[in-house]
Amino acid sequence: MLKDVIKSHEEKMKKSIEVLKHELQSLKAGRANPAMLDKITVDYYGTPTHISSLATVTVPEPRVLVIQPWDKSVVKSIEKAIQKSDLGINPIADGNVVRLVIPELTEETRKNLVKVVKKHGEDAKVAIRSIRRDANDKIKALKKEGVSEDEIKKGEEDIQKLTDNFIKEIDKLVEAKEKEIMTV
Repeated sequence: MLKDVIKSHEEKMKKSIEVLKHELQSLKAGRANPAMLDKITVDYYGTPTHISSLATVTVPEPRVLVIQPWDKSVVKSIEKAIQKSDLGINPIADGNVVRLVIPELTEETRKNLVKVVKKHGEDAKVAIRSIRRDANDKIKALKKEGVSEDEIKKGEEDIQKLTDNFIKEIDKLVEAKEKEIMTV
């Protein structure tokens, strides 16, 4: 039972890390990255649809994204969706494809992006600590089911080790993203 509690909470912590990775990928760091478009939906015949479901997204140059829809009639809709989004990039449509030229980041923009990255990192740490608290509560509840004090102590130590490892991983991810953003 104790191992099940630890295992299930480890899985939750891994999911928190995956969410953080996805959040960090979707931030624009002066380079073209198809993940930047993940949050944008296009009205496709009345249904909100992600761009990746409507088109091929390629990166022909470090600061250029090319969106090539399979259905040419959706080019205008993709263009409008990108303009309405919080990307802050003006799309260039030529009837067949939509091009996004990612502008160079200013020093101020880089610093603001680093703040956003740190906030995502803190949010992930809060999630990990919340999972740790939940796990410790469940481990303590096992005492009523006859689990010994020593096993409960060992379980809490295992959860703390997991927490420490995941917090270190979050710090590494945040540091790597900061470095990527601040590199000119």
